[in-house]
Amino acid sequence: MLRLHQLVVSLDDYPKLDEAMLRRLCAARLKVKEDRIAQVRLQKRSVDARGRDGVHFTVTADVLLKDAAGEEKIAQKFKPNQVGYLPARTMEEDPDVFGLKLPPWPKERKRPVVVGAGPAGLFCALALAVRGARPLLIDRGQPVEQRAKDIDVLETQGILNPDSNVLFGEGGAGAFSDGKLTCGINSPHIRTVLQTLYHCGAPEEILQSQKPHIGTDELRKVLVNARRKLIALGAEVRFGCRLTGLQVKAGRVTAARLLDNGQADEIETDDVYLAIGHSARDTYEWLYALGLPMQQKPFAVGVRIEHLQKEINRAQYGRDAGHPALPPAEYKLNVPTPDQRGVYTFCMCPGGQVINASSEADGVNVNGMSLHARDGRNANAAVLVGVRPEDFGSDHPLAGVAFQRRIERAAFAATGDLRAPCQRVGDLLEGRASTAAGSVLPGYKPGVVFGDIRCCLPDFVTENLRAALPALGRRLRGFDWPDALLTAPETRSSAPLRMLRNERRESPIAGLYPLGEGAGYAGGIVSAAVDGLQAGMQE
Repeated sequence: MLRLHQLVVSLDDYPKLDEAMLRRLCAARLKVKEDRIAQVRLQKRSVDARGRDGVHFTVTADVLLKDAAGEEKIAQKFKPNQVGYLPARTMEEDPDVFGLKLPPWPKERKRPVVVGAGPAGLFCALALAVRGARPLLIDRGQPVEQRAKDIDVLETQGILNPDSNVLFGEGGAGAFSDGKLTCGINSPHIRTVLQTLYHCGAPEEILQSQKPHIGTDELRKVLVNARRKLIALGAEVRFGCRLTGLQVKAGRVTAARLLDNGQADEIETDDVYLAIGHSARDTYEWLYALGLPMQQKPFAVGVRIEHLQKEINRAQYGRDAGHPALPPAEYKLNVPTPDQRGVYTFCMCPGGQVINASSEADGVNVNGMSLHARDGRNANAAVLVGVRPEDFGSDHPLAGVAFQRRIERAAFAATGDLRAPCQRVGDLLEGRASTAAGSVLPGYKPGVVFGDIRCCLPDFVTENLRAALPALGRRLRGFDWPDALLTAPETRSSAPLRMLRNERRESPIAGLYPLGEGAGYAGGIVSAAVDGLQAGMQE
């Protein structure tokens, strides 16, 4: 099989891209007649806005020739970044989790308990269910249908449900932050995760896009379908159910203590898969008291920046901005800073909105999200500054949590409720408080209070932001536009600690497996899902 890279498709031709056009493009690249091609398949697609000749699409395609013996010779005529040779003689899709051939769960082992229904917990439970383990999946939050209602109450009335919000509930934090599926790890299981999401109702484009995303609205449907699959495979799913303790004998887990909708319960088990997410602070505390080894970890804090999406489109696409074939433009930026912390953008949400991502009633934390269409007026992204363990003020493993909490409570004290401090970029750079918005209107609900973001952020964070914004503006025209808005604070970009585990993902407490973002081993939906999947697959 041949893999062809960087096939160019114009903006006008892209909407007409079908198998016949793809076949013509591949034949032209390989300099062969079309009738020599037995099969062709679109592998990846992306927007290329780098050239001076205008914006276009590039696609990667897989090709099977009728005369297989000639494929390797043809590939040798090209550079590897143009045509690569793959020995495979089939175009079968990578399997989803339901098609994996996994070892059966040993009959003598008790039913496993999976804690947390975010991506790590969900994919761990799916793998265990495929193996016949009949796992119990619990989550302190609510199913996604009820969770959406609770978030609506938060946004319209400013009332937080501490156990059902943007951070807690079915799907985890990623369910309400755009459903971005980009990933920095290299694993064959990435395709398994994407195929599974597609099998559960995600758009087919996630299998082909260079920067796949589902969107918060579509992801809710995917989660409901995944839950139904789990139950059909023999799993039990309990919401409003919190892990409150573990029974440990001779260094091994023997039972999980639960608070199930207010009722105490205890489940005998040999295996607890801990996928609690990065914000279950009460769980961190009793796990530390139990003796689970933890260590401090660097992370980042900062703000959400909002621009008009049309201005980001213009900056990225130039004269082609507004072409109907183009998606809302994205960006990913970073600049060094004099203190070596660095400032970078994270979790960019085209056409999205800034959202409340608090989990405690006396603290404010923000995040970003967008729907599948990404058709909102504003673009937003986190602009983050590196935080080091020496900034925490203590060598305690949970000192990073206390550092986050101080910032969040300062924001709450500044506004008096779950509204967020907000400042125009121009005012931050000039060192003055903001009194109102300019041409960019804030999208954050339940609302903002204009002022100075220094009310809640440490000095080193605001000073690095002031130094970095003009430099970021040189990387992306208009990024430091005076009317752009900074909404603070964003503190939960990743876990502030790491739970120690071995190569089998098992902690020093035998039978306890810390997984995903909450354990300090992932940085997004896909990497967390892969971590959970691999834990559920292992014998």
